[in-house]
Amino acid sequence: MSKGNLFIVSGPSGTGKGTICNELLKYDDIFLSVSVTTRNKRNDEVDGVTYFYDTVDGFKKRIDNGMMLEWAQYGDNYYGTPKDVVEAKLAAGINVILEIEVQGALKVKAQMPEAVMIFVVPPSMEELYSRLVNRGREEKSEIAKRIAIANGELLKASVYNYIVINDKLEESVNEVRQIIDDRKKQMEFIRGLIDASERLI
Repeated sequence: MSKGNLFIVSGPSGTGKGTICNELLKYDDIFLSVSVTTRNKRNDEVDGVTYFYDTVDGFKKRIDNGMMLEWAQYGDNYYGTPKDVVEAKLAAGINVILEIEVQGALKVKAQMPEAVMIFVVPPSMEELYSRLVNRGREEKSEIAKRIAIANGELLKASVYNYIVINDKLEESVNEVRQIIDDRKKQMEFIRGLIDASERLI
């Protein structure tokens, strides 16, 4: 069985990267990694589905034991990607998507250079602002902070392998699906070349 491929999806808040990733779950060969967090579980969230919830001490033990592929601290809370789950899915031939911030993406890429990095951007900053407002989750001051953070994140887009402009959701989902399919074909071809070369030696 061939290994699955690892994909990292990042982008500023409000670009729709989470929606794209959730749409891709309709395919059986794709697994969206669930992060570990120390923040409190909200009423509409499910442990093991939305996040894996842990204490700060438990999270720090995961770090010390090398169980986290990447992690970061935001305010008083920790967030990170469990290493064992990702490795098990890849070994089973399943493609894994990590929907993580730029900081974590670069950490993963350093450990797993074969990961394919995809950066999702809005069609315009005006559209991004509109999406953040329409979500109705933040005050205007918080939205302004998110726009400022987005500007910094956009400067990192050049280190990603692909940039997806999320104007129409269906088209963006199809574009990412095509990236996943192309990567599978490329790696199967490379493995075929390696097998052939070994037979010639």
